[in-house]
Amino acid sequence: MIVRDFNDIIQNDPDRVVSDAQWSSVRMLLAQDGMGFSFHITFLEEGSEHTFEYKNHFESVYCMQGSGSITDVATGETHHIRPGVMYALDKHDRHILRADEELVMACVFNPPVTGKEVHREDGSYALEST
Repeated sequence: MIVRDFNDIIQNDPDRVVSDAQWSSVRMLLAQDGMGFSFHITFLEEGSEHTFEYKNHFESVYCMQGSGSITDVATGETHHIRPGVMYALDKHDRHILRADEELVMACVFNPPVTGKEVHREDGSYALEST
């Protein structure tokens, strides 16, 4: 059984706290944990806009706090994000995520990330070899 405390990770395990331009993510589960997925709590700064396309990963996201929107680049369709809303990028969808207020999101990645990834220019993570 794996049991982790969010606050303990922030205070004592800086390798599991990843930040990039206007977002940060606390990696509660990583590839090394052997679960077949990774689980993160991610914070997007108010007023920020992010273009992502996870070409090598599937992602599902649940909004716990804040307000914003997600736009499917392929279709132009935009959806409001607020607490209780979930979205899943089942087609490796290129998307634009906007935070009208700080967004706090619970995220699951498959395959799991290692925690060392950085977004490439195209908004994706490279597929890590294990």
